[in-house]
Amino acid sequence: MLLRFCTPRTLTRLTLACVILLLAVICLAQTPAPQTQRPRKVYPDEQEPAEVVRFDTDLVSVDVTATDQDGRPVRTLQQNNFKVFLDGTEQPISFFQVERREGETRPLAVVFTLDVSGSMTGEEMNRLRMALQSFSNQLAGKSVMYAVMSFGMRVKTLQNFTTEPTKLDEAMERISRDAQNGLSTHAYDAVDDAIRLLVRHAPRTRERRLMRRAVLVVTDGFPVGDTVAPETVIERANAADVSVFVVTLPSYSRAFISGDQTPLPTPLDVSGLAEMTGGRNVYANERDYGPLFRSLAEEVSSAYVLAFYPPEVKRRDGQLHTLRVEGPAGLKLRQSRTEYRAPKNQ
Repeated sequence: MLLRFCTPRTLTRLTLACVILLLAVICLAQTPAPQTQRPRKVYPDEQEPAEVVRFDTDLVSVDVTATDQDGRPVRTLQQNNFKVFLDGTEQPISFFQVERREGETRPLAVVFTLDVSGSMTGEEMNRLRMALQSFSNQLAGKSVMYAVMSFGMRVKTLQNFTTEPTKLDEAMERISRDAQNGLSTHAYDAVDDAIRLLVRHAPRTRERRLMRRAVLVVTDGFPVGDTVAPETVIERANAADVSVFVVTLPSYSRAFISGDQTPLPTPLDVSGLAEMTGGRNVYANERDYGPLFRSLAEEVSSAYVLAFYPPEVKRRDGQLHTLRVEGPAGLKLRQSRTEYRAPKNQ
């Protein structure tokens, strides 16, 4: 009855008000509840830059590092030196790439995640600063992107990805003023954030070559108070083709050993974070960290890339599959992941 006495202008305003009210109700209904845990999704929705050549999503890749009995990287292997097994069945290798000392090199993106929880001494910080210089000097002339994070009670990004090694030293200067005292050392959270940083800012391919992605954790070996579980971090690292290397400083090992004894395993060692992502755990027991970090730089940039197409029946079944790589006898192989989850057809 009321509408009979309304003017056309009044009816238009009433209709517009009803539409706005309806849209507001719909938006409120669709607003998700605040998240109390980190999202399990690793890859962001945004697309890679247009100049990046997309890597076929059906192609499964795995990075492999080969070392001799003295721990030195071996770079002379060929495709026929390797075998790749999916769920125990050998697969034909469809793609093979190797980092070489000369000629075009494989791009590398590495995130340094550094423990500033207060247990690391000022002397160790100074040695670490020089060690990062040794790391970048070892990779001089190569296509490398660096980022720096610190962690203690919280995780902070001190330097976003840069190709200028001098900015590593500037980040270390800021770290020396950022020591965090407290009972928490969020090492796994830091690695988790580093993986996300790599996924968002270090594309799968760069300069038409597959990029090597790595996280180098420097810590006293005692993660405390993390919000993400080690197995979740390993899963995310494998999904993103990220290898994790862990350097444990003497502030940990001196508390438990004396003389030349082998250091006791740290919680990070026991979790399998490094081994299950194709990285390595090492102990900085010498006063000069430089040789150790130069060795890590050599190793990080020395991986082979093997890739294959899974059988049609397993290509998009949404299931978890095992990966195993075999190489020549007498060499030690480390692969970036031992399993992967196939995408699922919608």
